[in-house]
Amino acid sequence: MRICVYGAASPTIDQEYKDITEEMGKEMVKRGHSLVFGGGGNGLMGAVAKGVKGANGKILGVIPKFFDDEDIEAICGFCDTLLEPETMRERKQLMEDNADAFIVVPGGIGTYEEFFEILTLKQLCRHKKPIAIYNIMGYYDSLFAVMKGAIDKSFIKENCLDLFKITDNLDELFNYIENDKLSYTVKDLKEG
Repeated sequence: MRICVYGAASPTIDQEYKDITEEMGKEMVKRGHSLVFGGGGNGLMGAVAKGVKGANGKILGVIPKFFDDEDIEAICGFCDTLLEPETMRERKQLMEDNADAFIVVPGGIGTYEEFFEILTLKQLCRHKKPIAIYNIMGYYDSLFAVMKGAIDKSFIKENCLDLFKITDNLDELFNYIENDKLSYTVKDLKEG
């Protein structure tokens, strides 16, 4: 399975997040999976790629050309394949198209945006790929609370929580990714 990992690119992240994410990358390969990711060389993106590479796994990086041209972010130097689209929209589409499942590790604005876009597409039944949030050290507890609050106020249907798994347990995370067989229609998931 090709698993797309969304996560932080910042080089200033606490090392414990990096270590845990690197181990996740190693576990991906042990379970027979390859990595699709944003092509960054630092932060949790760099950590997952390091873990996958260290376990002799395959890596597809997707990073816009302007990141290199404008020296925005370090690029992972050991991808098996590195795609350099022109725009962020093209980047996300390439990542989505080349993935069979998605894992979200801690990250910032870009990671939140990627998660909500892929979740929205699943809610609209544009894909049926598994989505899992790896809730390292409770990073996404607040996000989950916000979503529960929106459900309580009827802005989101409760069964939308079935569209993804949030866990801090690595085995649970991969078991979900490998076995998710959710089947809903748009009307089951969205009022409108």
